[in-house]
Amino acid sequence: MLYGAIEAGGTKWVCAVSDGDGRLLASEVVPTAKPEETIPAAVRFFLRHQRPAAIGVGSFGPIDLNPASPTYGYITTTPKPGWAYTDVVSPLRDALQVPIGFDTDVNAAALGEWRHGAGRGLDTIAYVTVGTGIGMGAIVGGRILHGLVHPEFGHTYIPHDADIDPFAGSCPYHGDCLEGLASGEAMRQRWGRPAEEVDDAWAWELEAEYLALAVTNLTYALSPQRVIIGGGVAKRESLIQNVRVRALELLAGYPEVPPLTDLDAMAQYLVGPSLDDLSGVLGAVELARDAVEGTL
Repeated sequence: MLYGAIEAGGTKWVCAVSDGDGRLLASEVVPTAKPEETIPAAVRFFLRHQRPAAIGVGSFGPIDLNPASPTYGYITTTPKPGWAYTDVVSPLRDALQVPIGFDTDVNAAALGEWRHGAGRGLDTIAYVTVGTGIGMGAIVGGRILHGLVHPEFGHTYIPHDADIDPFAGSCPYHGDCLEGLASGEAMRQRWGRPAEEVDDAWAWELEAEYLALAVTNLTYALSPQRVIIGGGVAKRESLIQNVRVRALELLAGYPEVPPLTDLDAMAQYLVGPSLDDLSGVLGAVELARDAVEGTL
């Protein structure tokens, strides 16, 4: 059985066809332009291949996941120009006549790592992406975490000492929330150049501080068995290790369990994605599988 997958990001859509065992048989990158250009381009990709049993979509958000809502399947209040209240699910379903699994891009990445990567064999994991924005997806008790909407961990507040870091924050909604202080966009605005071009040691010490605060909060609030940090910013050499060291200090030995008291154990608790850049698209394959089997 073939499954289709779309990792619908703010800059690109990765479209793929998989055999369902983690092997991608075909893939194509579609630039995220206007919805009326991007969605038809994704449809054309699938029309060029054998029709899959279902398609899974992991999308940037916020999105509407309530099947009873008139805007189910929509990207809702995104600040991305031209994409607010865009129906993603209906055009794909109508054009391709297959079931569509739909969730956030970070929930899809968490699902991909749980099924095929760094979260395999565990019951509860969290995946945090640190890129242009910051998002978090989670598997809790073997199920994707949903609730009122979906996790928006990037918009939680963390301590911000304006004397040390006078940057007001980049988030258009909250200013100095986690995303507003530690995302790639925050780094670009604070330092005047993209994160990958920032070489100042203090800049990365500050980034590690903010991410360690976030990991501490996530650890205490969700109690995951593993935290996976991905995204372009997280690829910075030594960043995750510095976050581990600072998180241990912040956790202060409470509670007294090895991942929260020992650096070697922390290295197994706070990790990078083992699927590299495929976490999201392989997670979207699993969303397609669930659209057929209903196991999540």
